Amino acid sequence: MQADVLRVPVGPGAAHVERYGHGGLPIILLHGFGTCTFLWRAVAPMLAEAGHTAYAIDLFGHGESDRTPDADLGIAAQAEYLDAAMTALRVARGVLVGNDLGADVALRLAATRPERVDRLVLINPPAYDELPARDITTMQRSTARFAFRVTRGILGAAPLLQTVLQGSVAHQELMPERLIARYLAPFVGDAGVSHLLALAASVRGADINDLDLSAVHAPSLIIRGDADHWVAPEIAQRLATALPDARLVHHPDAARLIPEEAPEWLCEQIIEFAATESTTSRV
Repeated sequence: MQADVLRVPVGPGAAHVERYGHGGLPIILLHGFGTCTFLWRAVAPMLAEAGHTAYAIDLFGHGESDRTPDADLGIAAQAEYLDAAMTALRVARGVLVGNDLGADVALRLAATRPERVDRLVLINPPAYDELPARDITTMQRSTARFAFRVTRGILGAAPLLQTVLQGSVAHQELMPERLIARYLAPFVGDAGVSHLLALAASVRGADINDLDLSAVHAPSLIIRGDADHWVAPEIAQRLATALPDARLVHHPDAARLIPEEAPEWLCEQIIEFAATESTTSRV
């Protein structure tokens, strides 16, 4: 299925959006650190084939979205950019599905703009003392060392991103070199390393940990890939307990990038959850 490729204004620039299908529920798909809309290439068409409209969005500064100098790329700012993107796309309210940091952006919007979020699917979300997650804290603590040691050529970001991506799947054959090269594409060039490190530096725990999670009225599904070693397993359970209307499901044989490792299973979870009735009052 071919996507409709859109660019929508989000304040400091434009965001890249890939739209699949028309009608049904609007389902917004948000990637995480080191990835982009490419992460949803199997999931989005399946959601469209099920009768929904799927919007895969590159977070600002990621993928093919703009990189405006000095723009805030943190989670709180990304939630505001997402709100603007939804307005531009004429989506008043939608199902938000976020992976990794994309889950934090979705959670932030659900807490600050509850009228925007019909349902919330959080896949391996970092939170509490695990935000930033371990892959990002390693970069943040070693920025100077990485900037000095990593090759400054067009593929300078490769050693950094390869480590993150290979550590984000349970089975290494699901993250071959050709796939790593595709995810590396937005970071090719002399500025690739510095931009990747800037994205890592923008992740601040306070953007999520200061939220009042009781303000999240949307029914929430938290999905934990049990092979994820970037975030401790108890984080998903803590979020499921803190959110007013949440349940937790596990995939025992997947890590952070469930859209890569188990797209069919993930689609089933999203579609089934979107059709269920809420146990709490709606906004």
